[in-house]
Amino acid sequence: MEKNIIAAVSDNCAIGRRGTIPWHISEDLKYFRRVTTGSTVIMGRKTFQSIGKPLPGRTNIVITRSSGKGFPEGTITASSLEEALSIAGSYGKPCFIIGGGEIYRQAMDVADRLYITHVHTSISDADAFFPEISPETWKKISSSETAADPESGYRYEFSVYERIL
Repeated sequence: MEKNIIAAVSDNCAIGRRGTIPWHISEDLKYFRRVTTGSTVIMGRKTFQSIGKPLPGRTNIVITRSSGKGFPEGTITASSLEEALSIAGSYGKPCFIIGGGEIYRQAMDVADRLYITHVHTSISDADAFFPEISPETWKKISSSETAADPESGYRYEFSVYERIL
């Protein structure tokens, strides 16, 4: 099973602030939907709560320490990343880890590919961060042109990295 990570990451590795994404970039949300639809998505409980519902067109697995009660229909729970990946493997389709910071940190050791939206800004009051993308471990295999979001003004680009074997 292909194990991927997808994230939008600022220049200072920020991914979140007070339970939300610190920017709104419409094209990034469209990219996320296009890349992950038809796949299995794995996320932590806080990420799921920030989204508020299962993502349509995807198998949703939430990592939680609780019993899994209280999650809406269409949500599968797992007690660890390892269990979530095992469940995801049974679906026979690509898997995307979609956050948050602690889940990304654990997944960096097992992921095959990273889909990163580089958001060219620094978030000084961020409280969730993406791990370093080490050039000894990851090779950039594609990158889009840098674009600017017409509403927020944030500059961004989409990059894909593969693990160096």
